[in-house]
Amino acid sequence: MLDLIYPLNPIALHLGPIAVHWYGVIIGFGVILGLWLANKEGNKRNIPSGTISDLIILALPIALICARTYYVLFEWSYYKSHPSEIIAIWQGGIAIHGGIIGAVLTTVWFCKKRKISFWKIADILAPSLLLGQAIGRWGNFMNQEAHGGPVSKSFLESLHLPNFIINQMNINGVYYQPTFLYESIWNLTGVIILILLRKFDYRRGEIFLTYLIWYSIGRFFVEGLRTDSLMLTSHIRIAQLISIVFVIVSSIFVWYRRKKGYALLSSAAE
Repeated sequence: MLDLIYPLNPIALHLGPIAVHWYGVIIGFGVILGLWLANKEGNKRNIPSGTISDLIILALPIALICARTYYVLFEWSYYKSHPSEIIAIWQGGIAIHGGIIGAVLTTVWFCKKRKISFWKIADILAPSLLLGQAIGRWGNFMNQEAHGGPVSKSFLESLHLPNFIINQMNINGVYYQPTFLYESIWNLTGVIILILLRKFDYRRGEIFLTYLIWYSIGRFFVEGLRTDSLMLTSHIRIAQLISIVFVIVSSIFVWYRRKKGYALLSSAAE
């Protein structure tokens, strides 16, 4: 049986002088799997061939830039003294809330240009987004980041985790909460729920809004356990504040669109 060396090497392989990090490989895998899922649903919804792929090609780099910019701005006290590290996304430091904002704005623009309903496309993409986020958290695992506070080894063993996770959570002799795992499991559960919602009479846009609500609730509680949160003040975690805003705004959207009759039943709108 292969003996693993801990901590696991964050570099997957070298291509000459170029180091390929697991962080990027895992995120890339999440994008590919999410694209496959979205294209499959897009075909069922009679979305023109190539539309989803065209959107992803446009939105993905913009979302990554926005996610990194968001993170750097809130950590500017560090990056102003280390400007060469601003582009070093392979070391981590991608804020998903910034990515979501960038992706949504890009999708709104794209849908207007293509004369396609934003809400329809957003519903198609929602499970893929959550799936990509669930997979992407394992990139944090490889980098030994996005973890919680110190815990005992016996606590981790009580969660019935495999040894490779327990050992990777040992950082410089201290074991930490595997918050990356908590969020990954929450997100995967959300993917299943969003897919199941398609079998019921939901209103257009409500799968996407449910995604924002589901993800934000989980992120709020997981963020409270983390030790590397971006902070607005000494007591307010930015991700928790944004999560609350997402839940409130998304809930208002669901209520308002139903009240005004804007959200036609999906079965009647396809």
